Amino acid sequence: MTDSNAAPGGLPSGITREVLERDGLRETLRRRHPDLPMISNAGMRASIRDTLAARPPLAGAADGVWLFGYGSLLWNPCVAVAEWRDARLYGYHRDFRIRLTHGRGCPDAPGLMLGLVRGGSCPGMALRVAVDDLDHELLMIWRREMLTGVYTPRWVRLRTDAGPVAAIAFVVNRAHENYCGRLDETEVVQLLATGHGEIGSAADYLDSTVARLDAQGIHDRRLRHLRARVAAQRARMAASSG
Repeated sequence: MTDSNAAPGGLPSGITREVLERDGLRETLRRRHPDLPMISNAGMRASIRDTLAARPPLAGAADGVWLFGYGSLLWNPCVAVAEWRDARLYGYHRDFRIRLTHGRGCPDAPGLMLGLVRGGSCPGMALRVAVDDLDHELLMIWRREMLTGVYTPRWVRLRTDAGPVAAIAFVVNRAHENYCGRLDETEVVQLLATGHGEIGSAADYLDSTVARLDAQGIHDRRLRHLRARVAAQRARMAASSG
């Protein structure tokens, strides 16, 4: 899925493989937010090496690397996925804990993004990136997930119907300036209803995530509830402006 609500001068089709190949997300953010700290490609490659070096015994190297999708990786991975599996991660849950003034937000209309935080469990999907050209494929993932350092890559153990899987999950970096902690639901709804930036709107991000989870038979009651409230808020905003 792509977005048609990107800010002028941004990426109207959102993050695509072509954008990542040319490092276009970095270029766009640098142009519009020159003071935004970003991790260099060299830094990303070092992070990939360190992450792979910490591979647990459960993660055999022969079949590539598994990733845990709980947000946009579910519906827009931008890499070739060799295999998908329904999966559940214990010890973490997804929540809107990242407040952004870039990407799916801007200074005048901040947005929210999902991240994994401690506690509970999280249903999602495991996606396997094949071993062929693995370093380059992971660089594409790092360019979309790790550009500003708001996430930390971490090996986790997933439960799947085919048995346990060791996967890389992108967990919220609580030390990052964009980590906002747990917000009041009314504020969450407002930020999701109004946030938009270079790659699209926060509401489209929520809609696409819920749609993909629903298509897999993964019914996240919290996200469905937020989607309904956000849709109602946007309808009220449209009516008042009309």
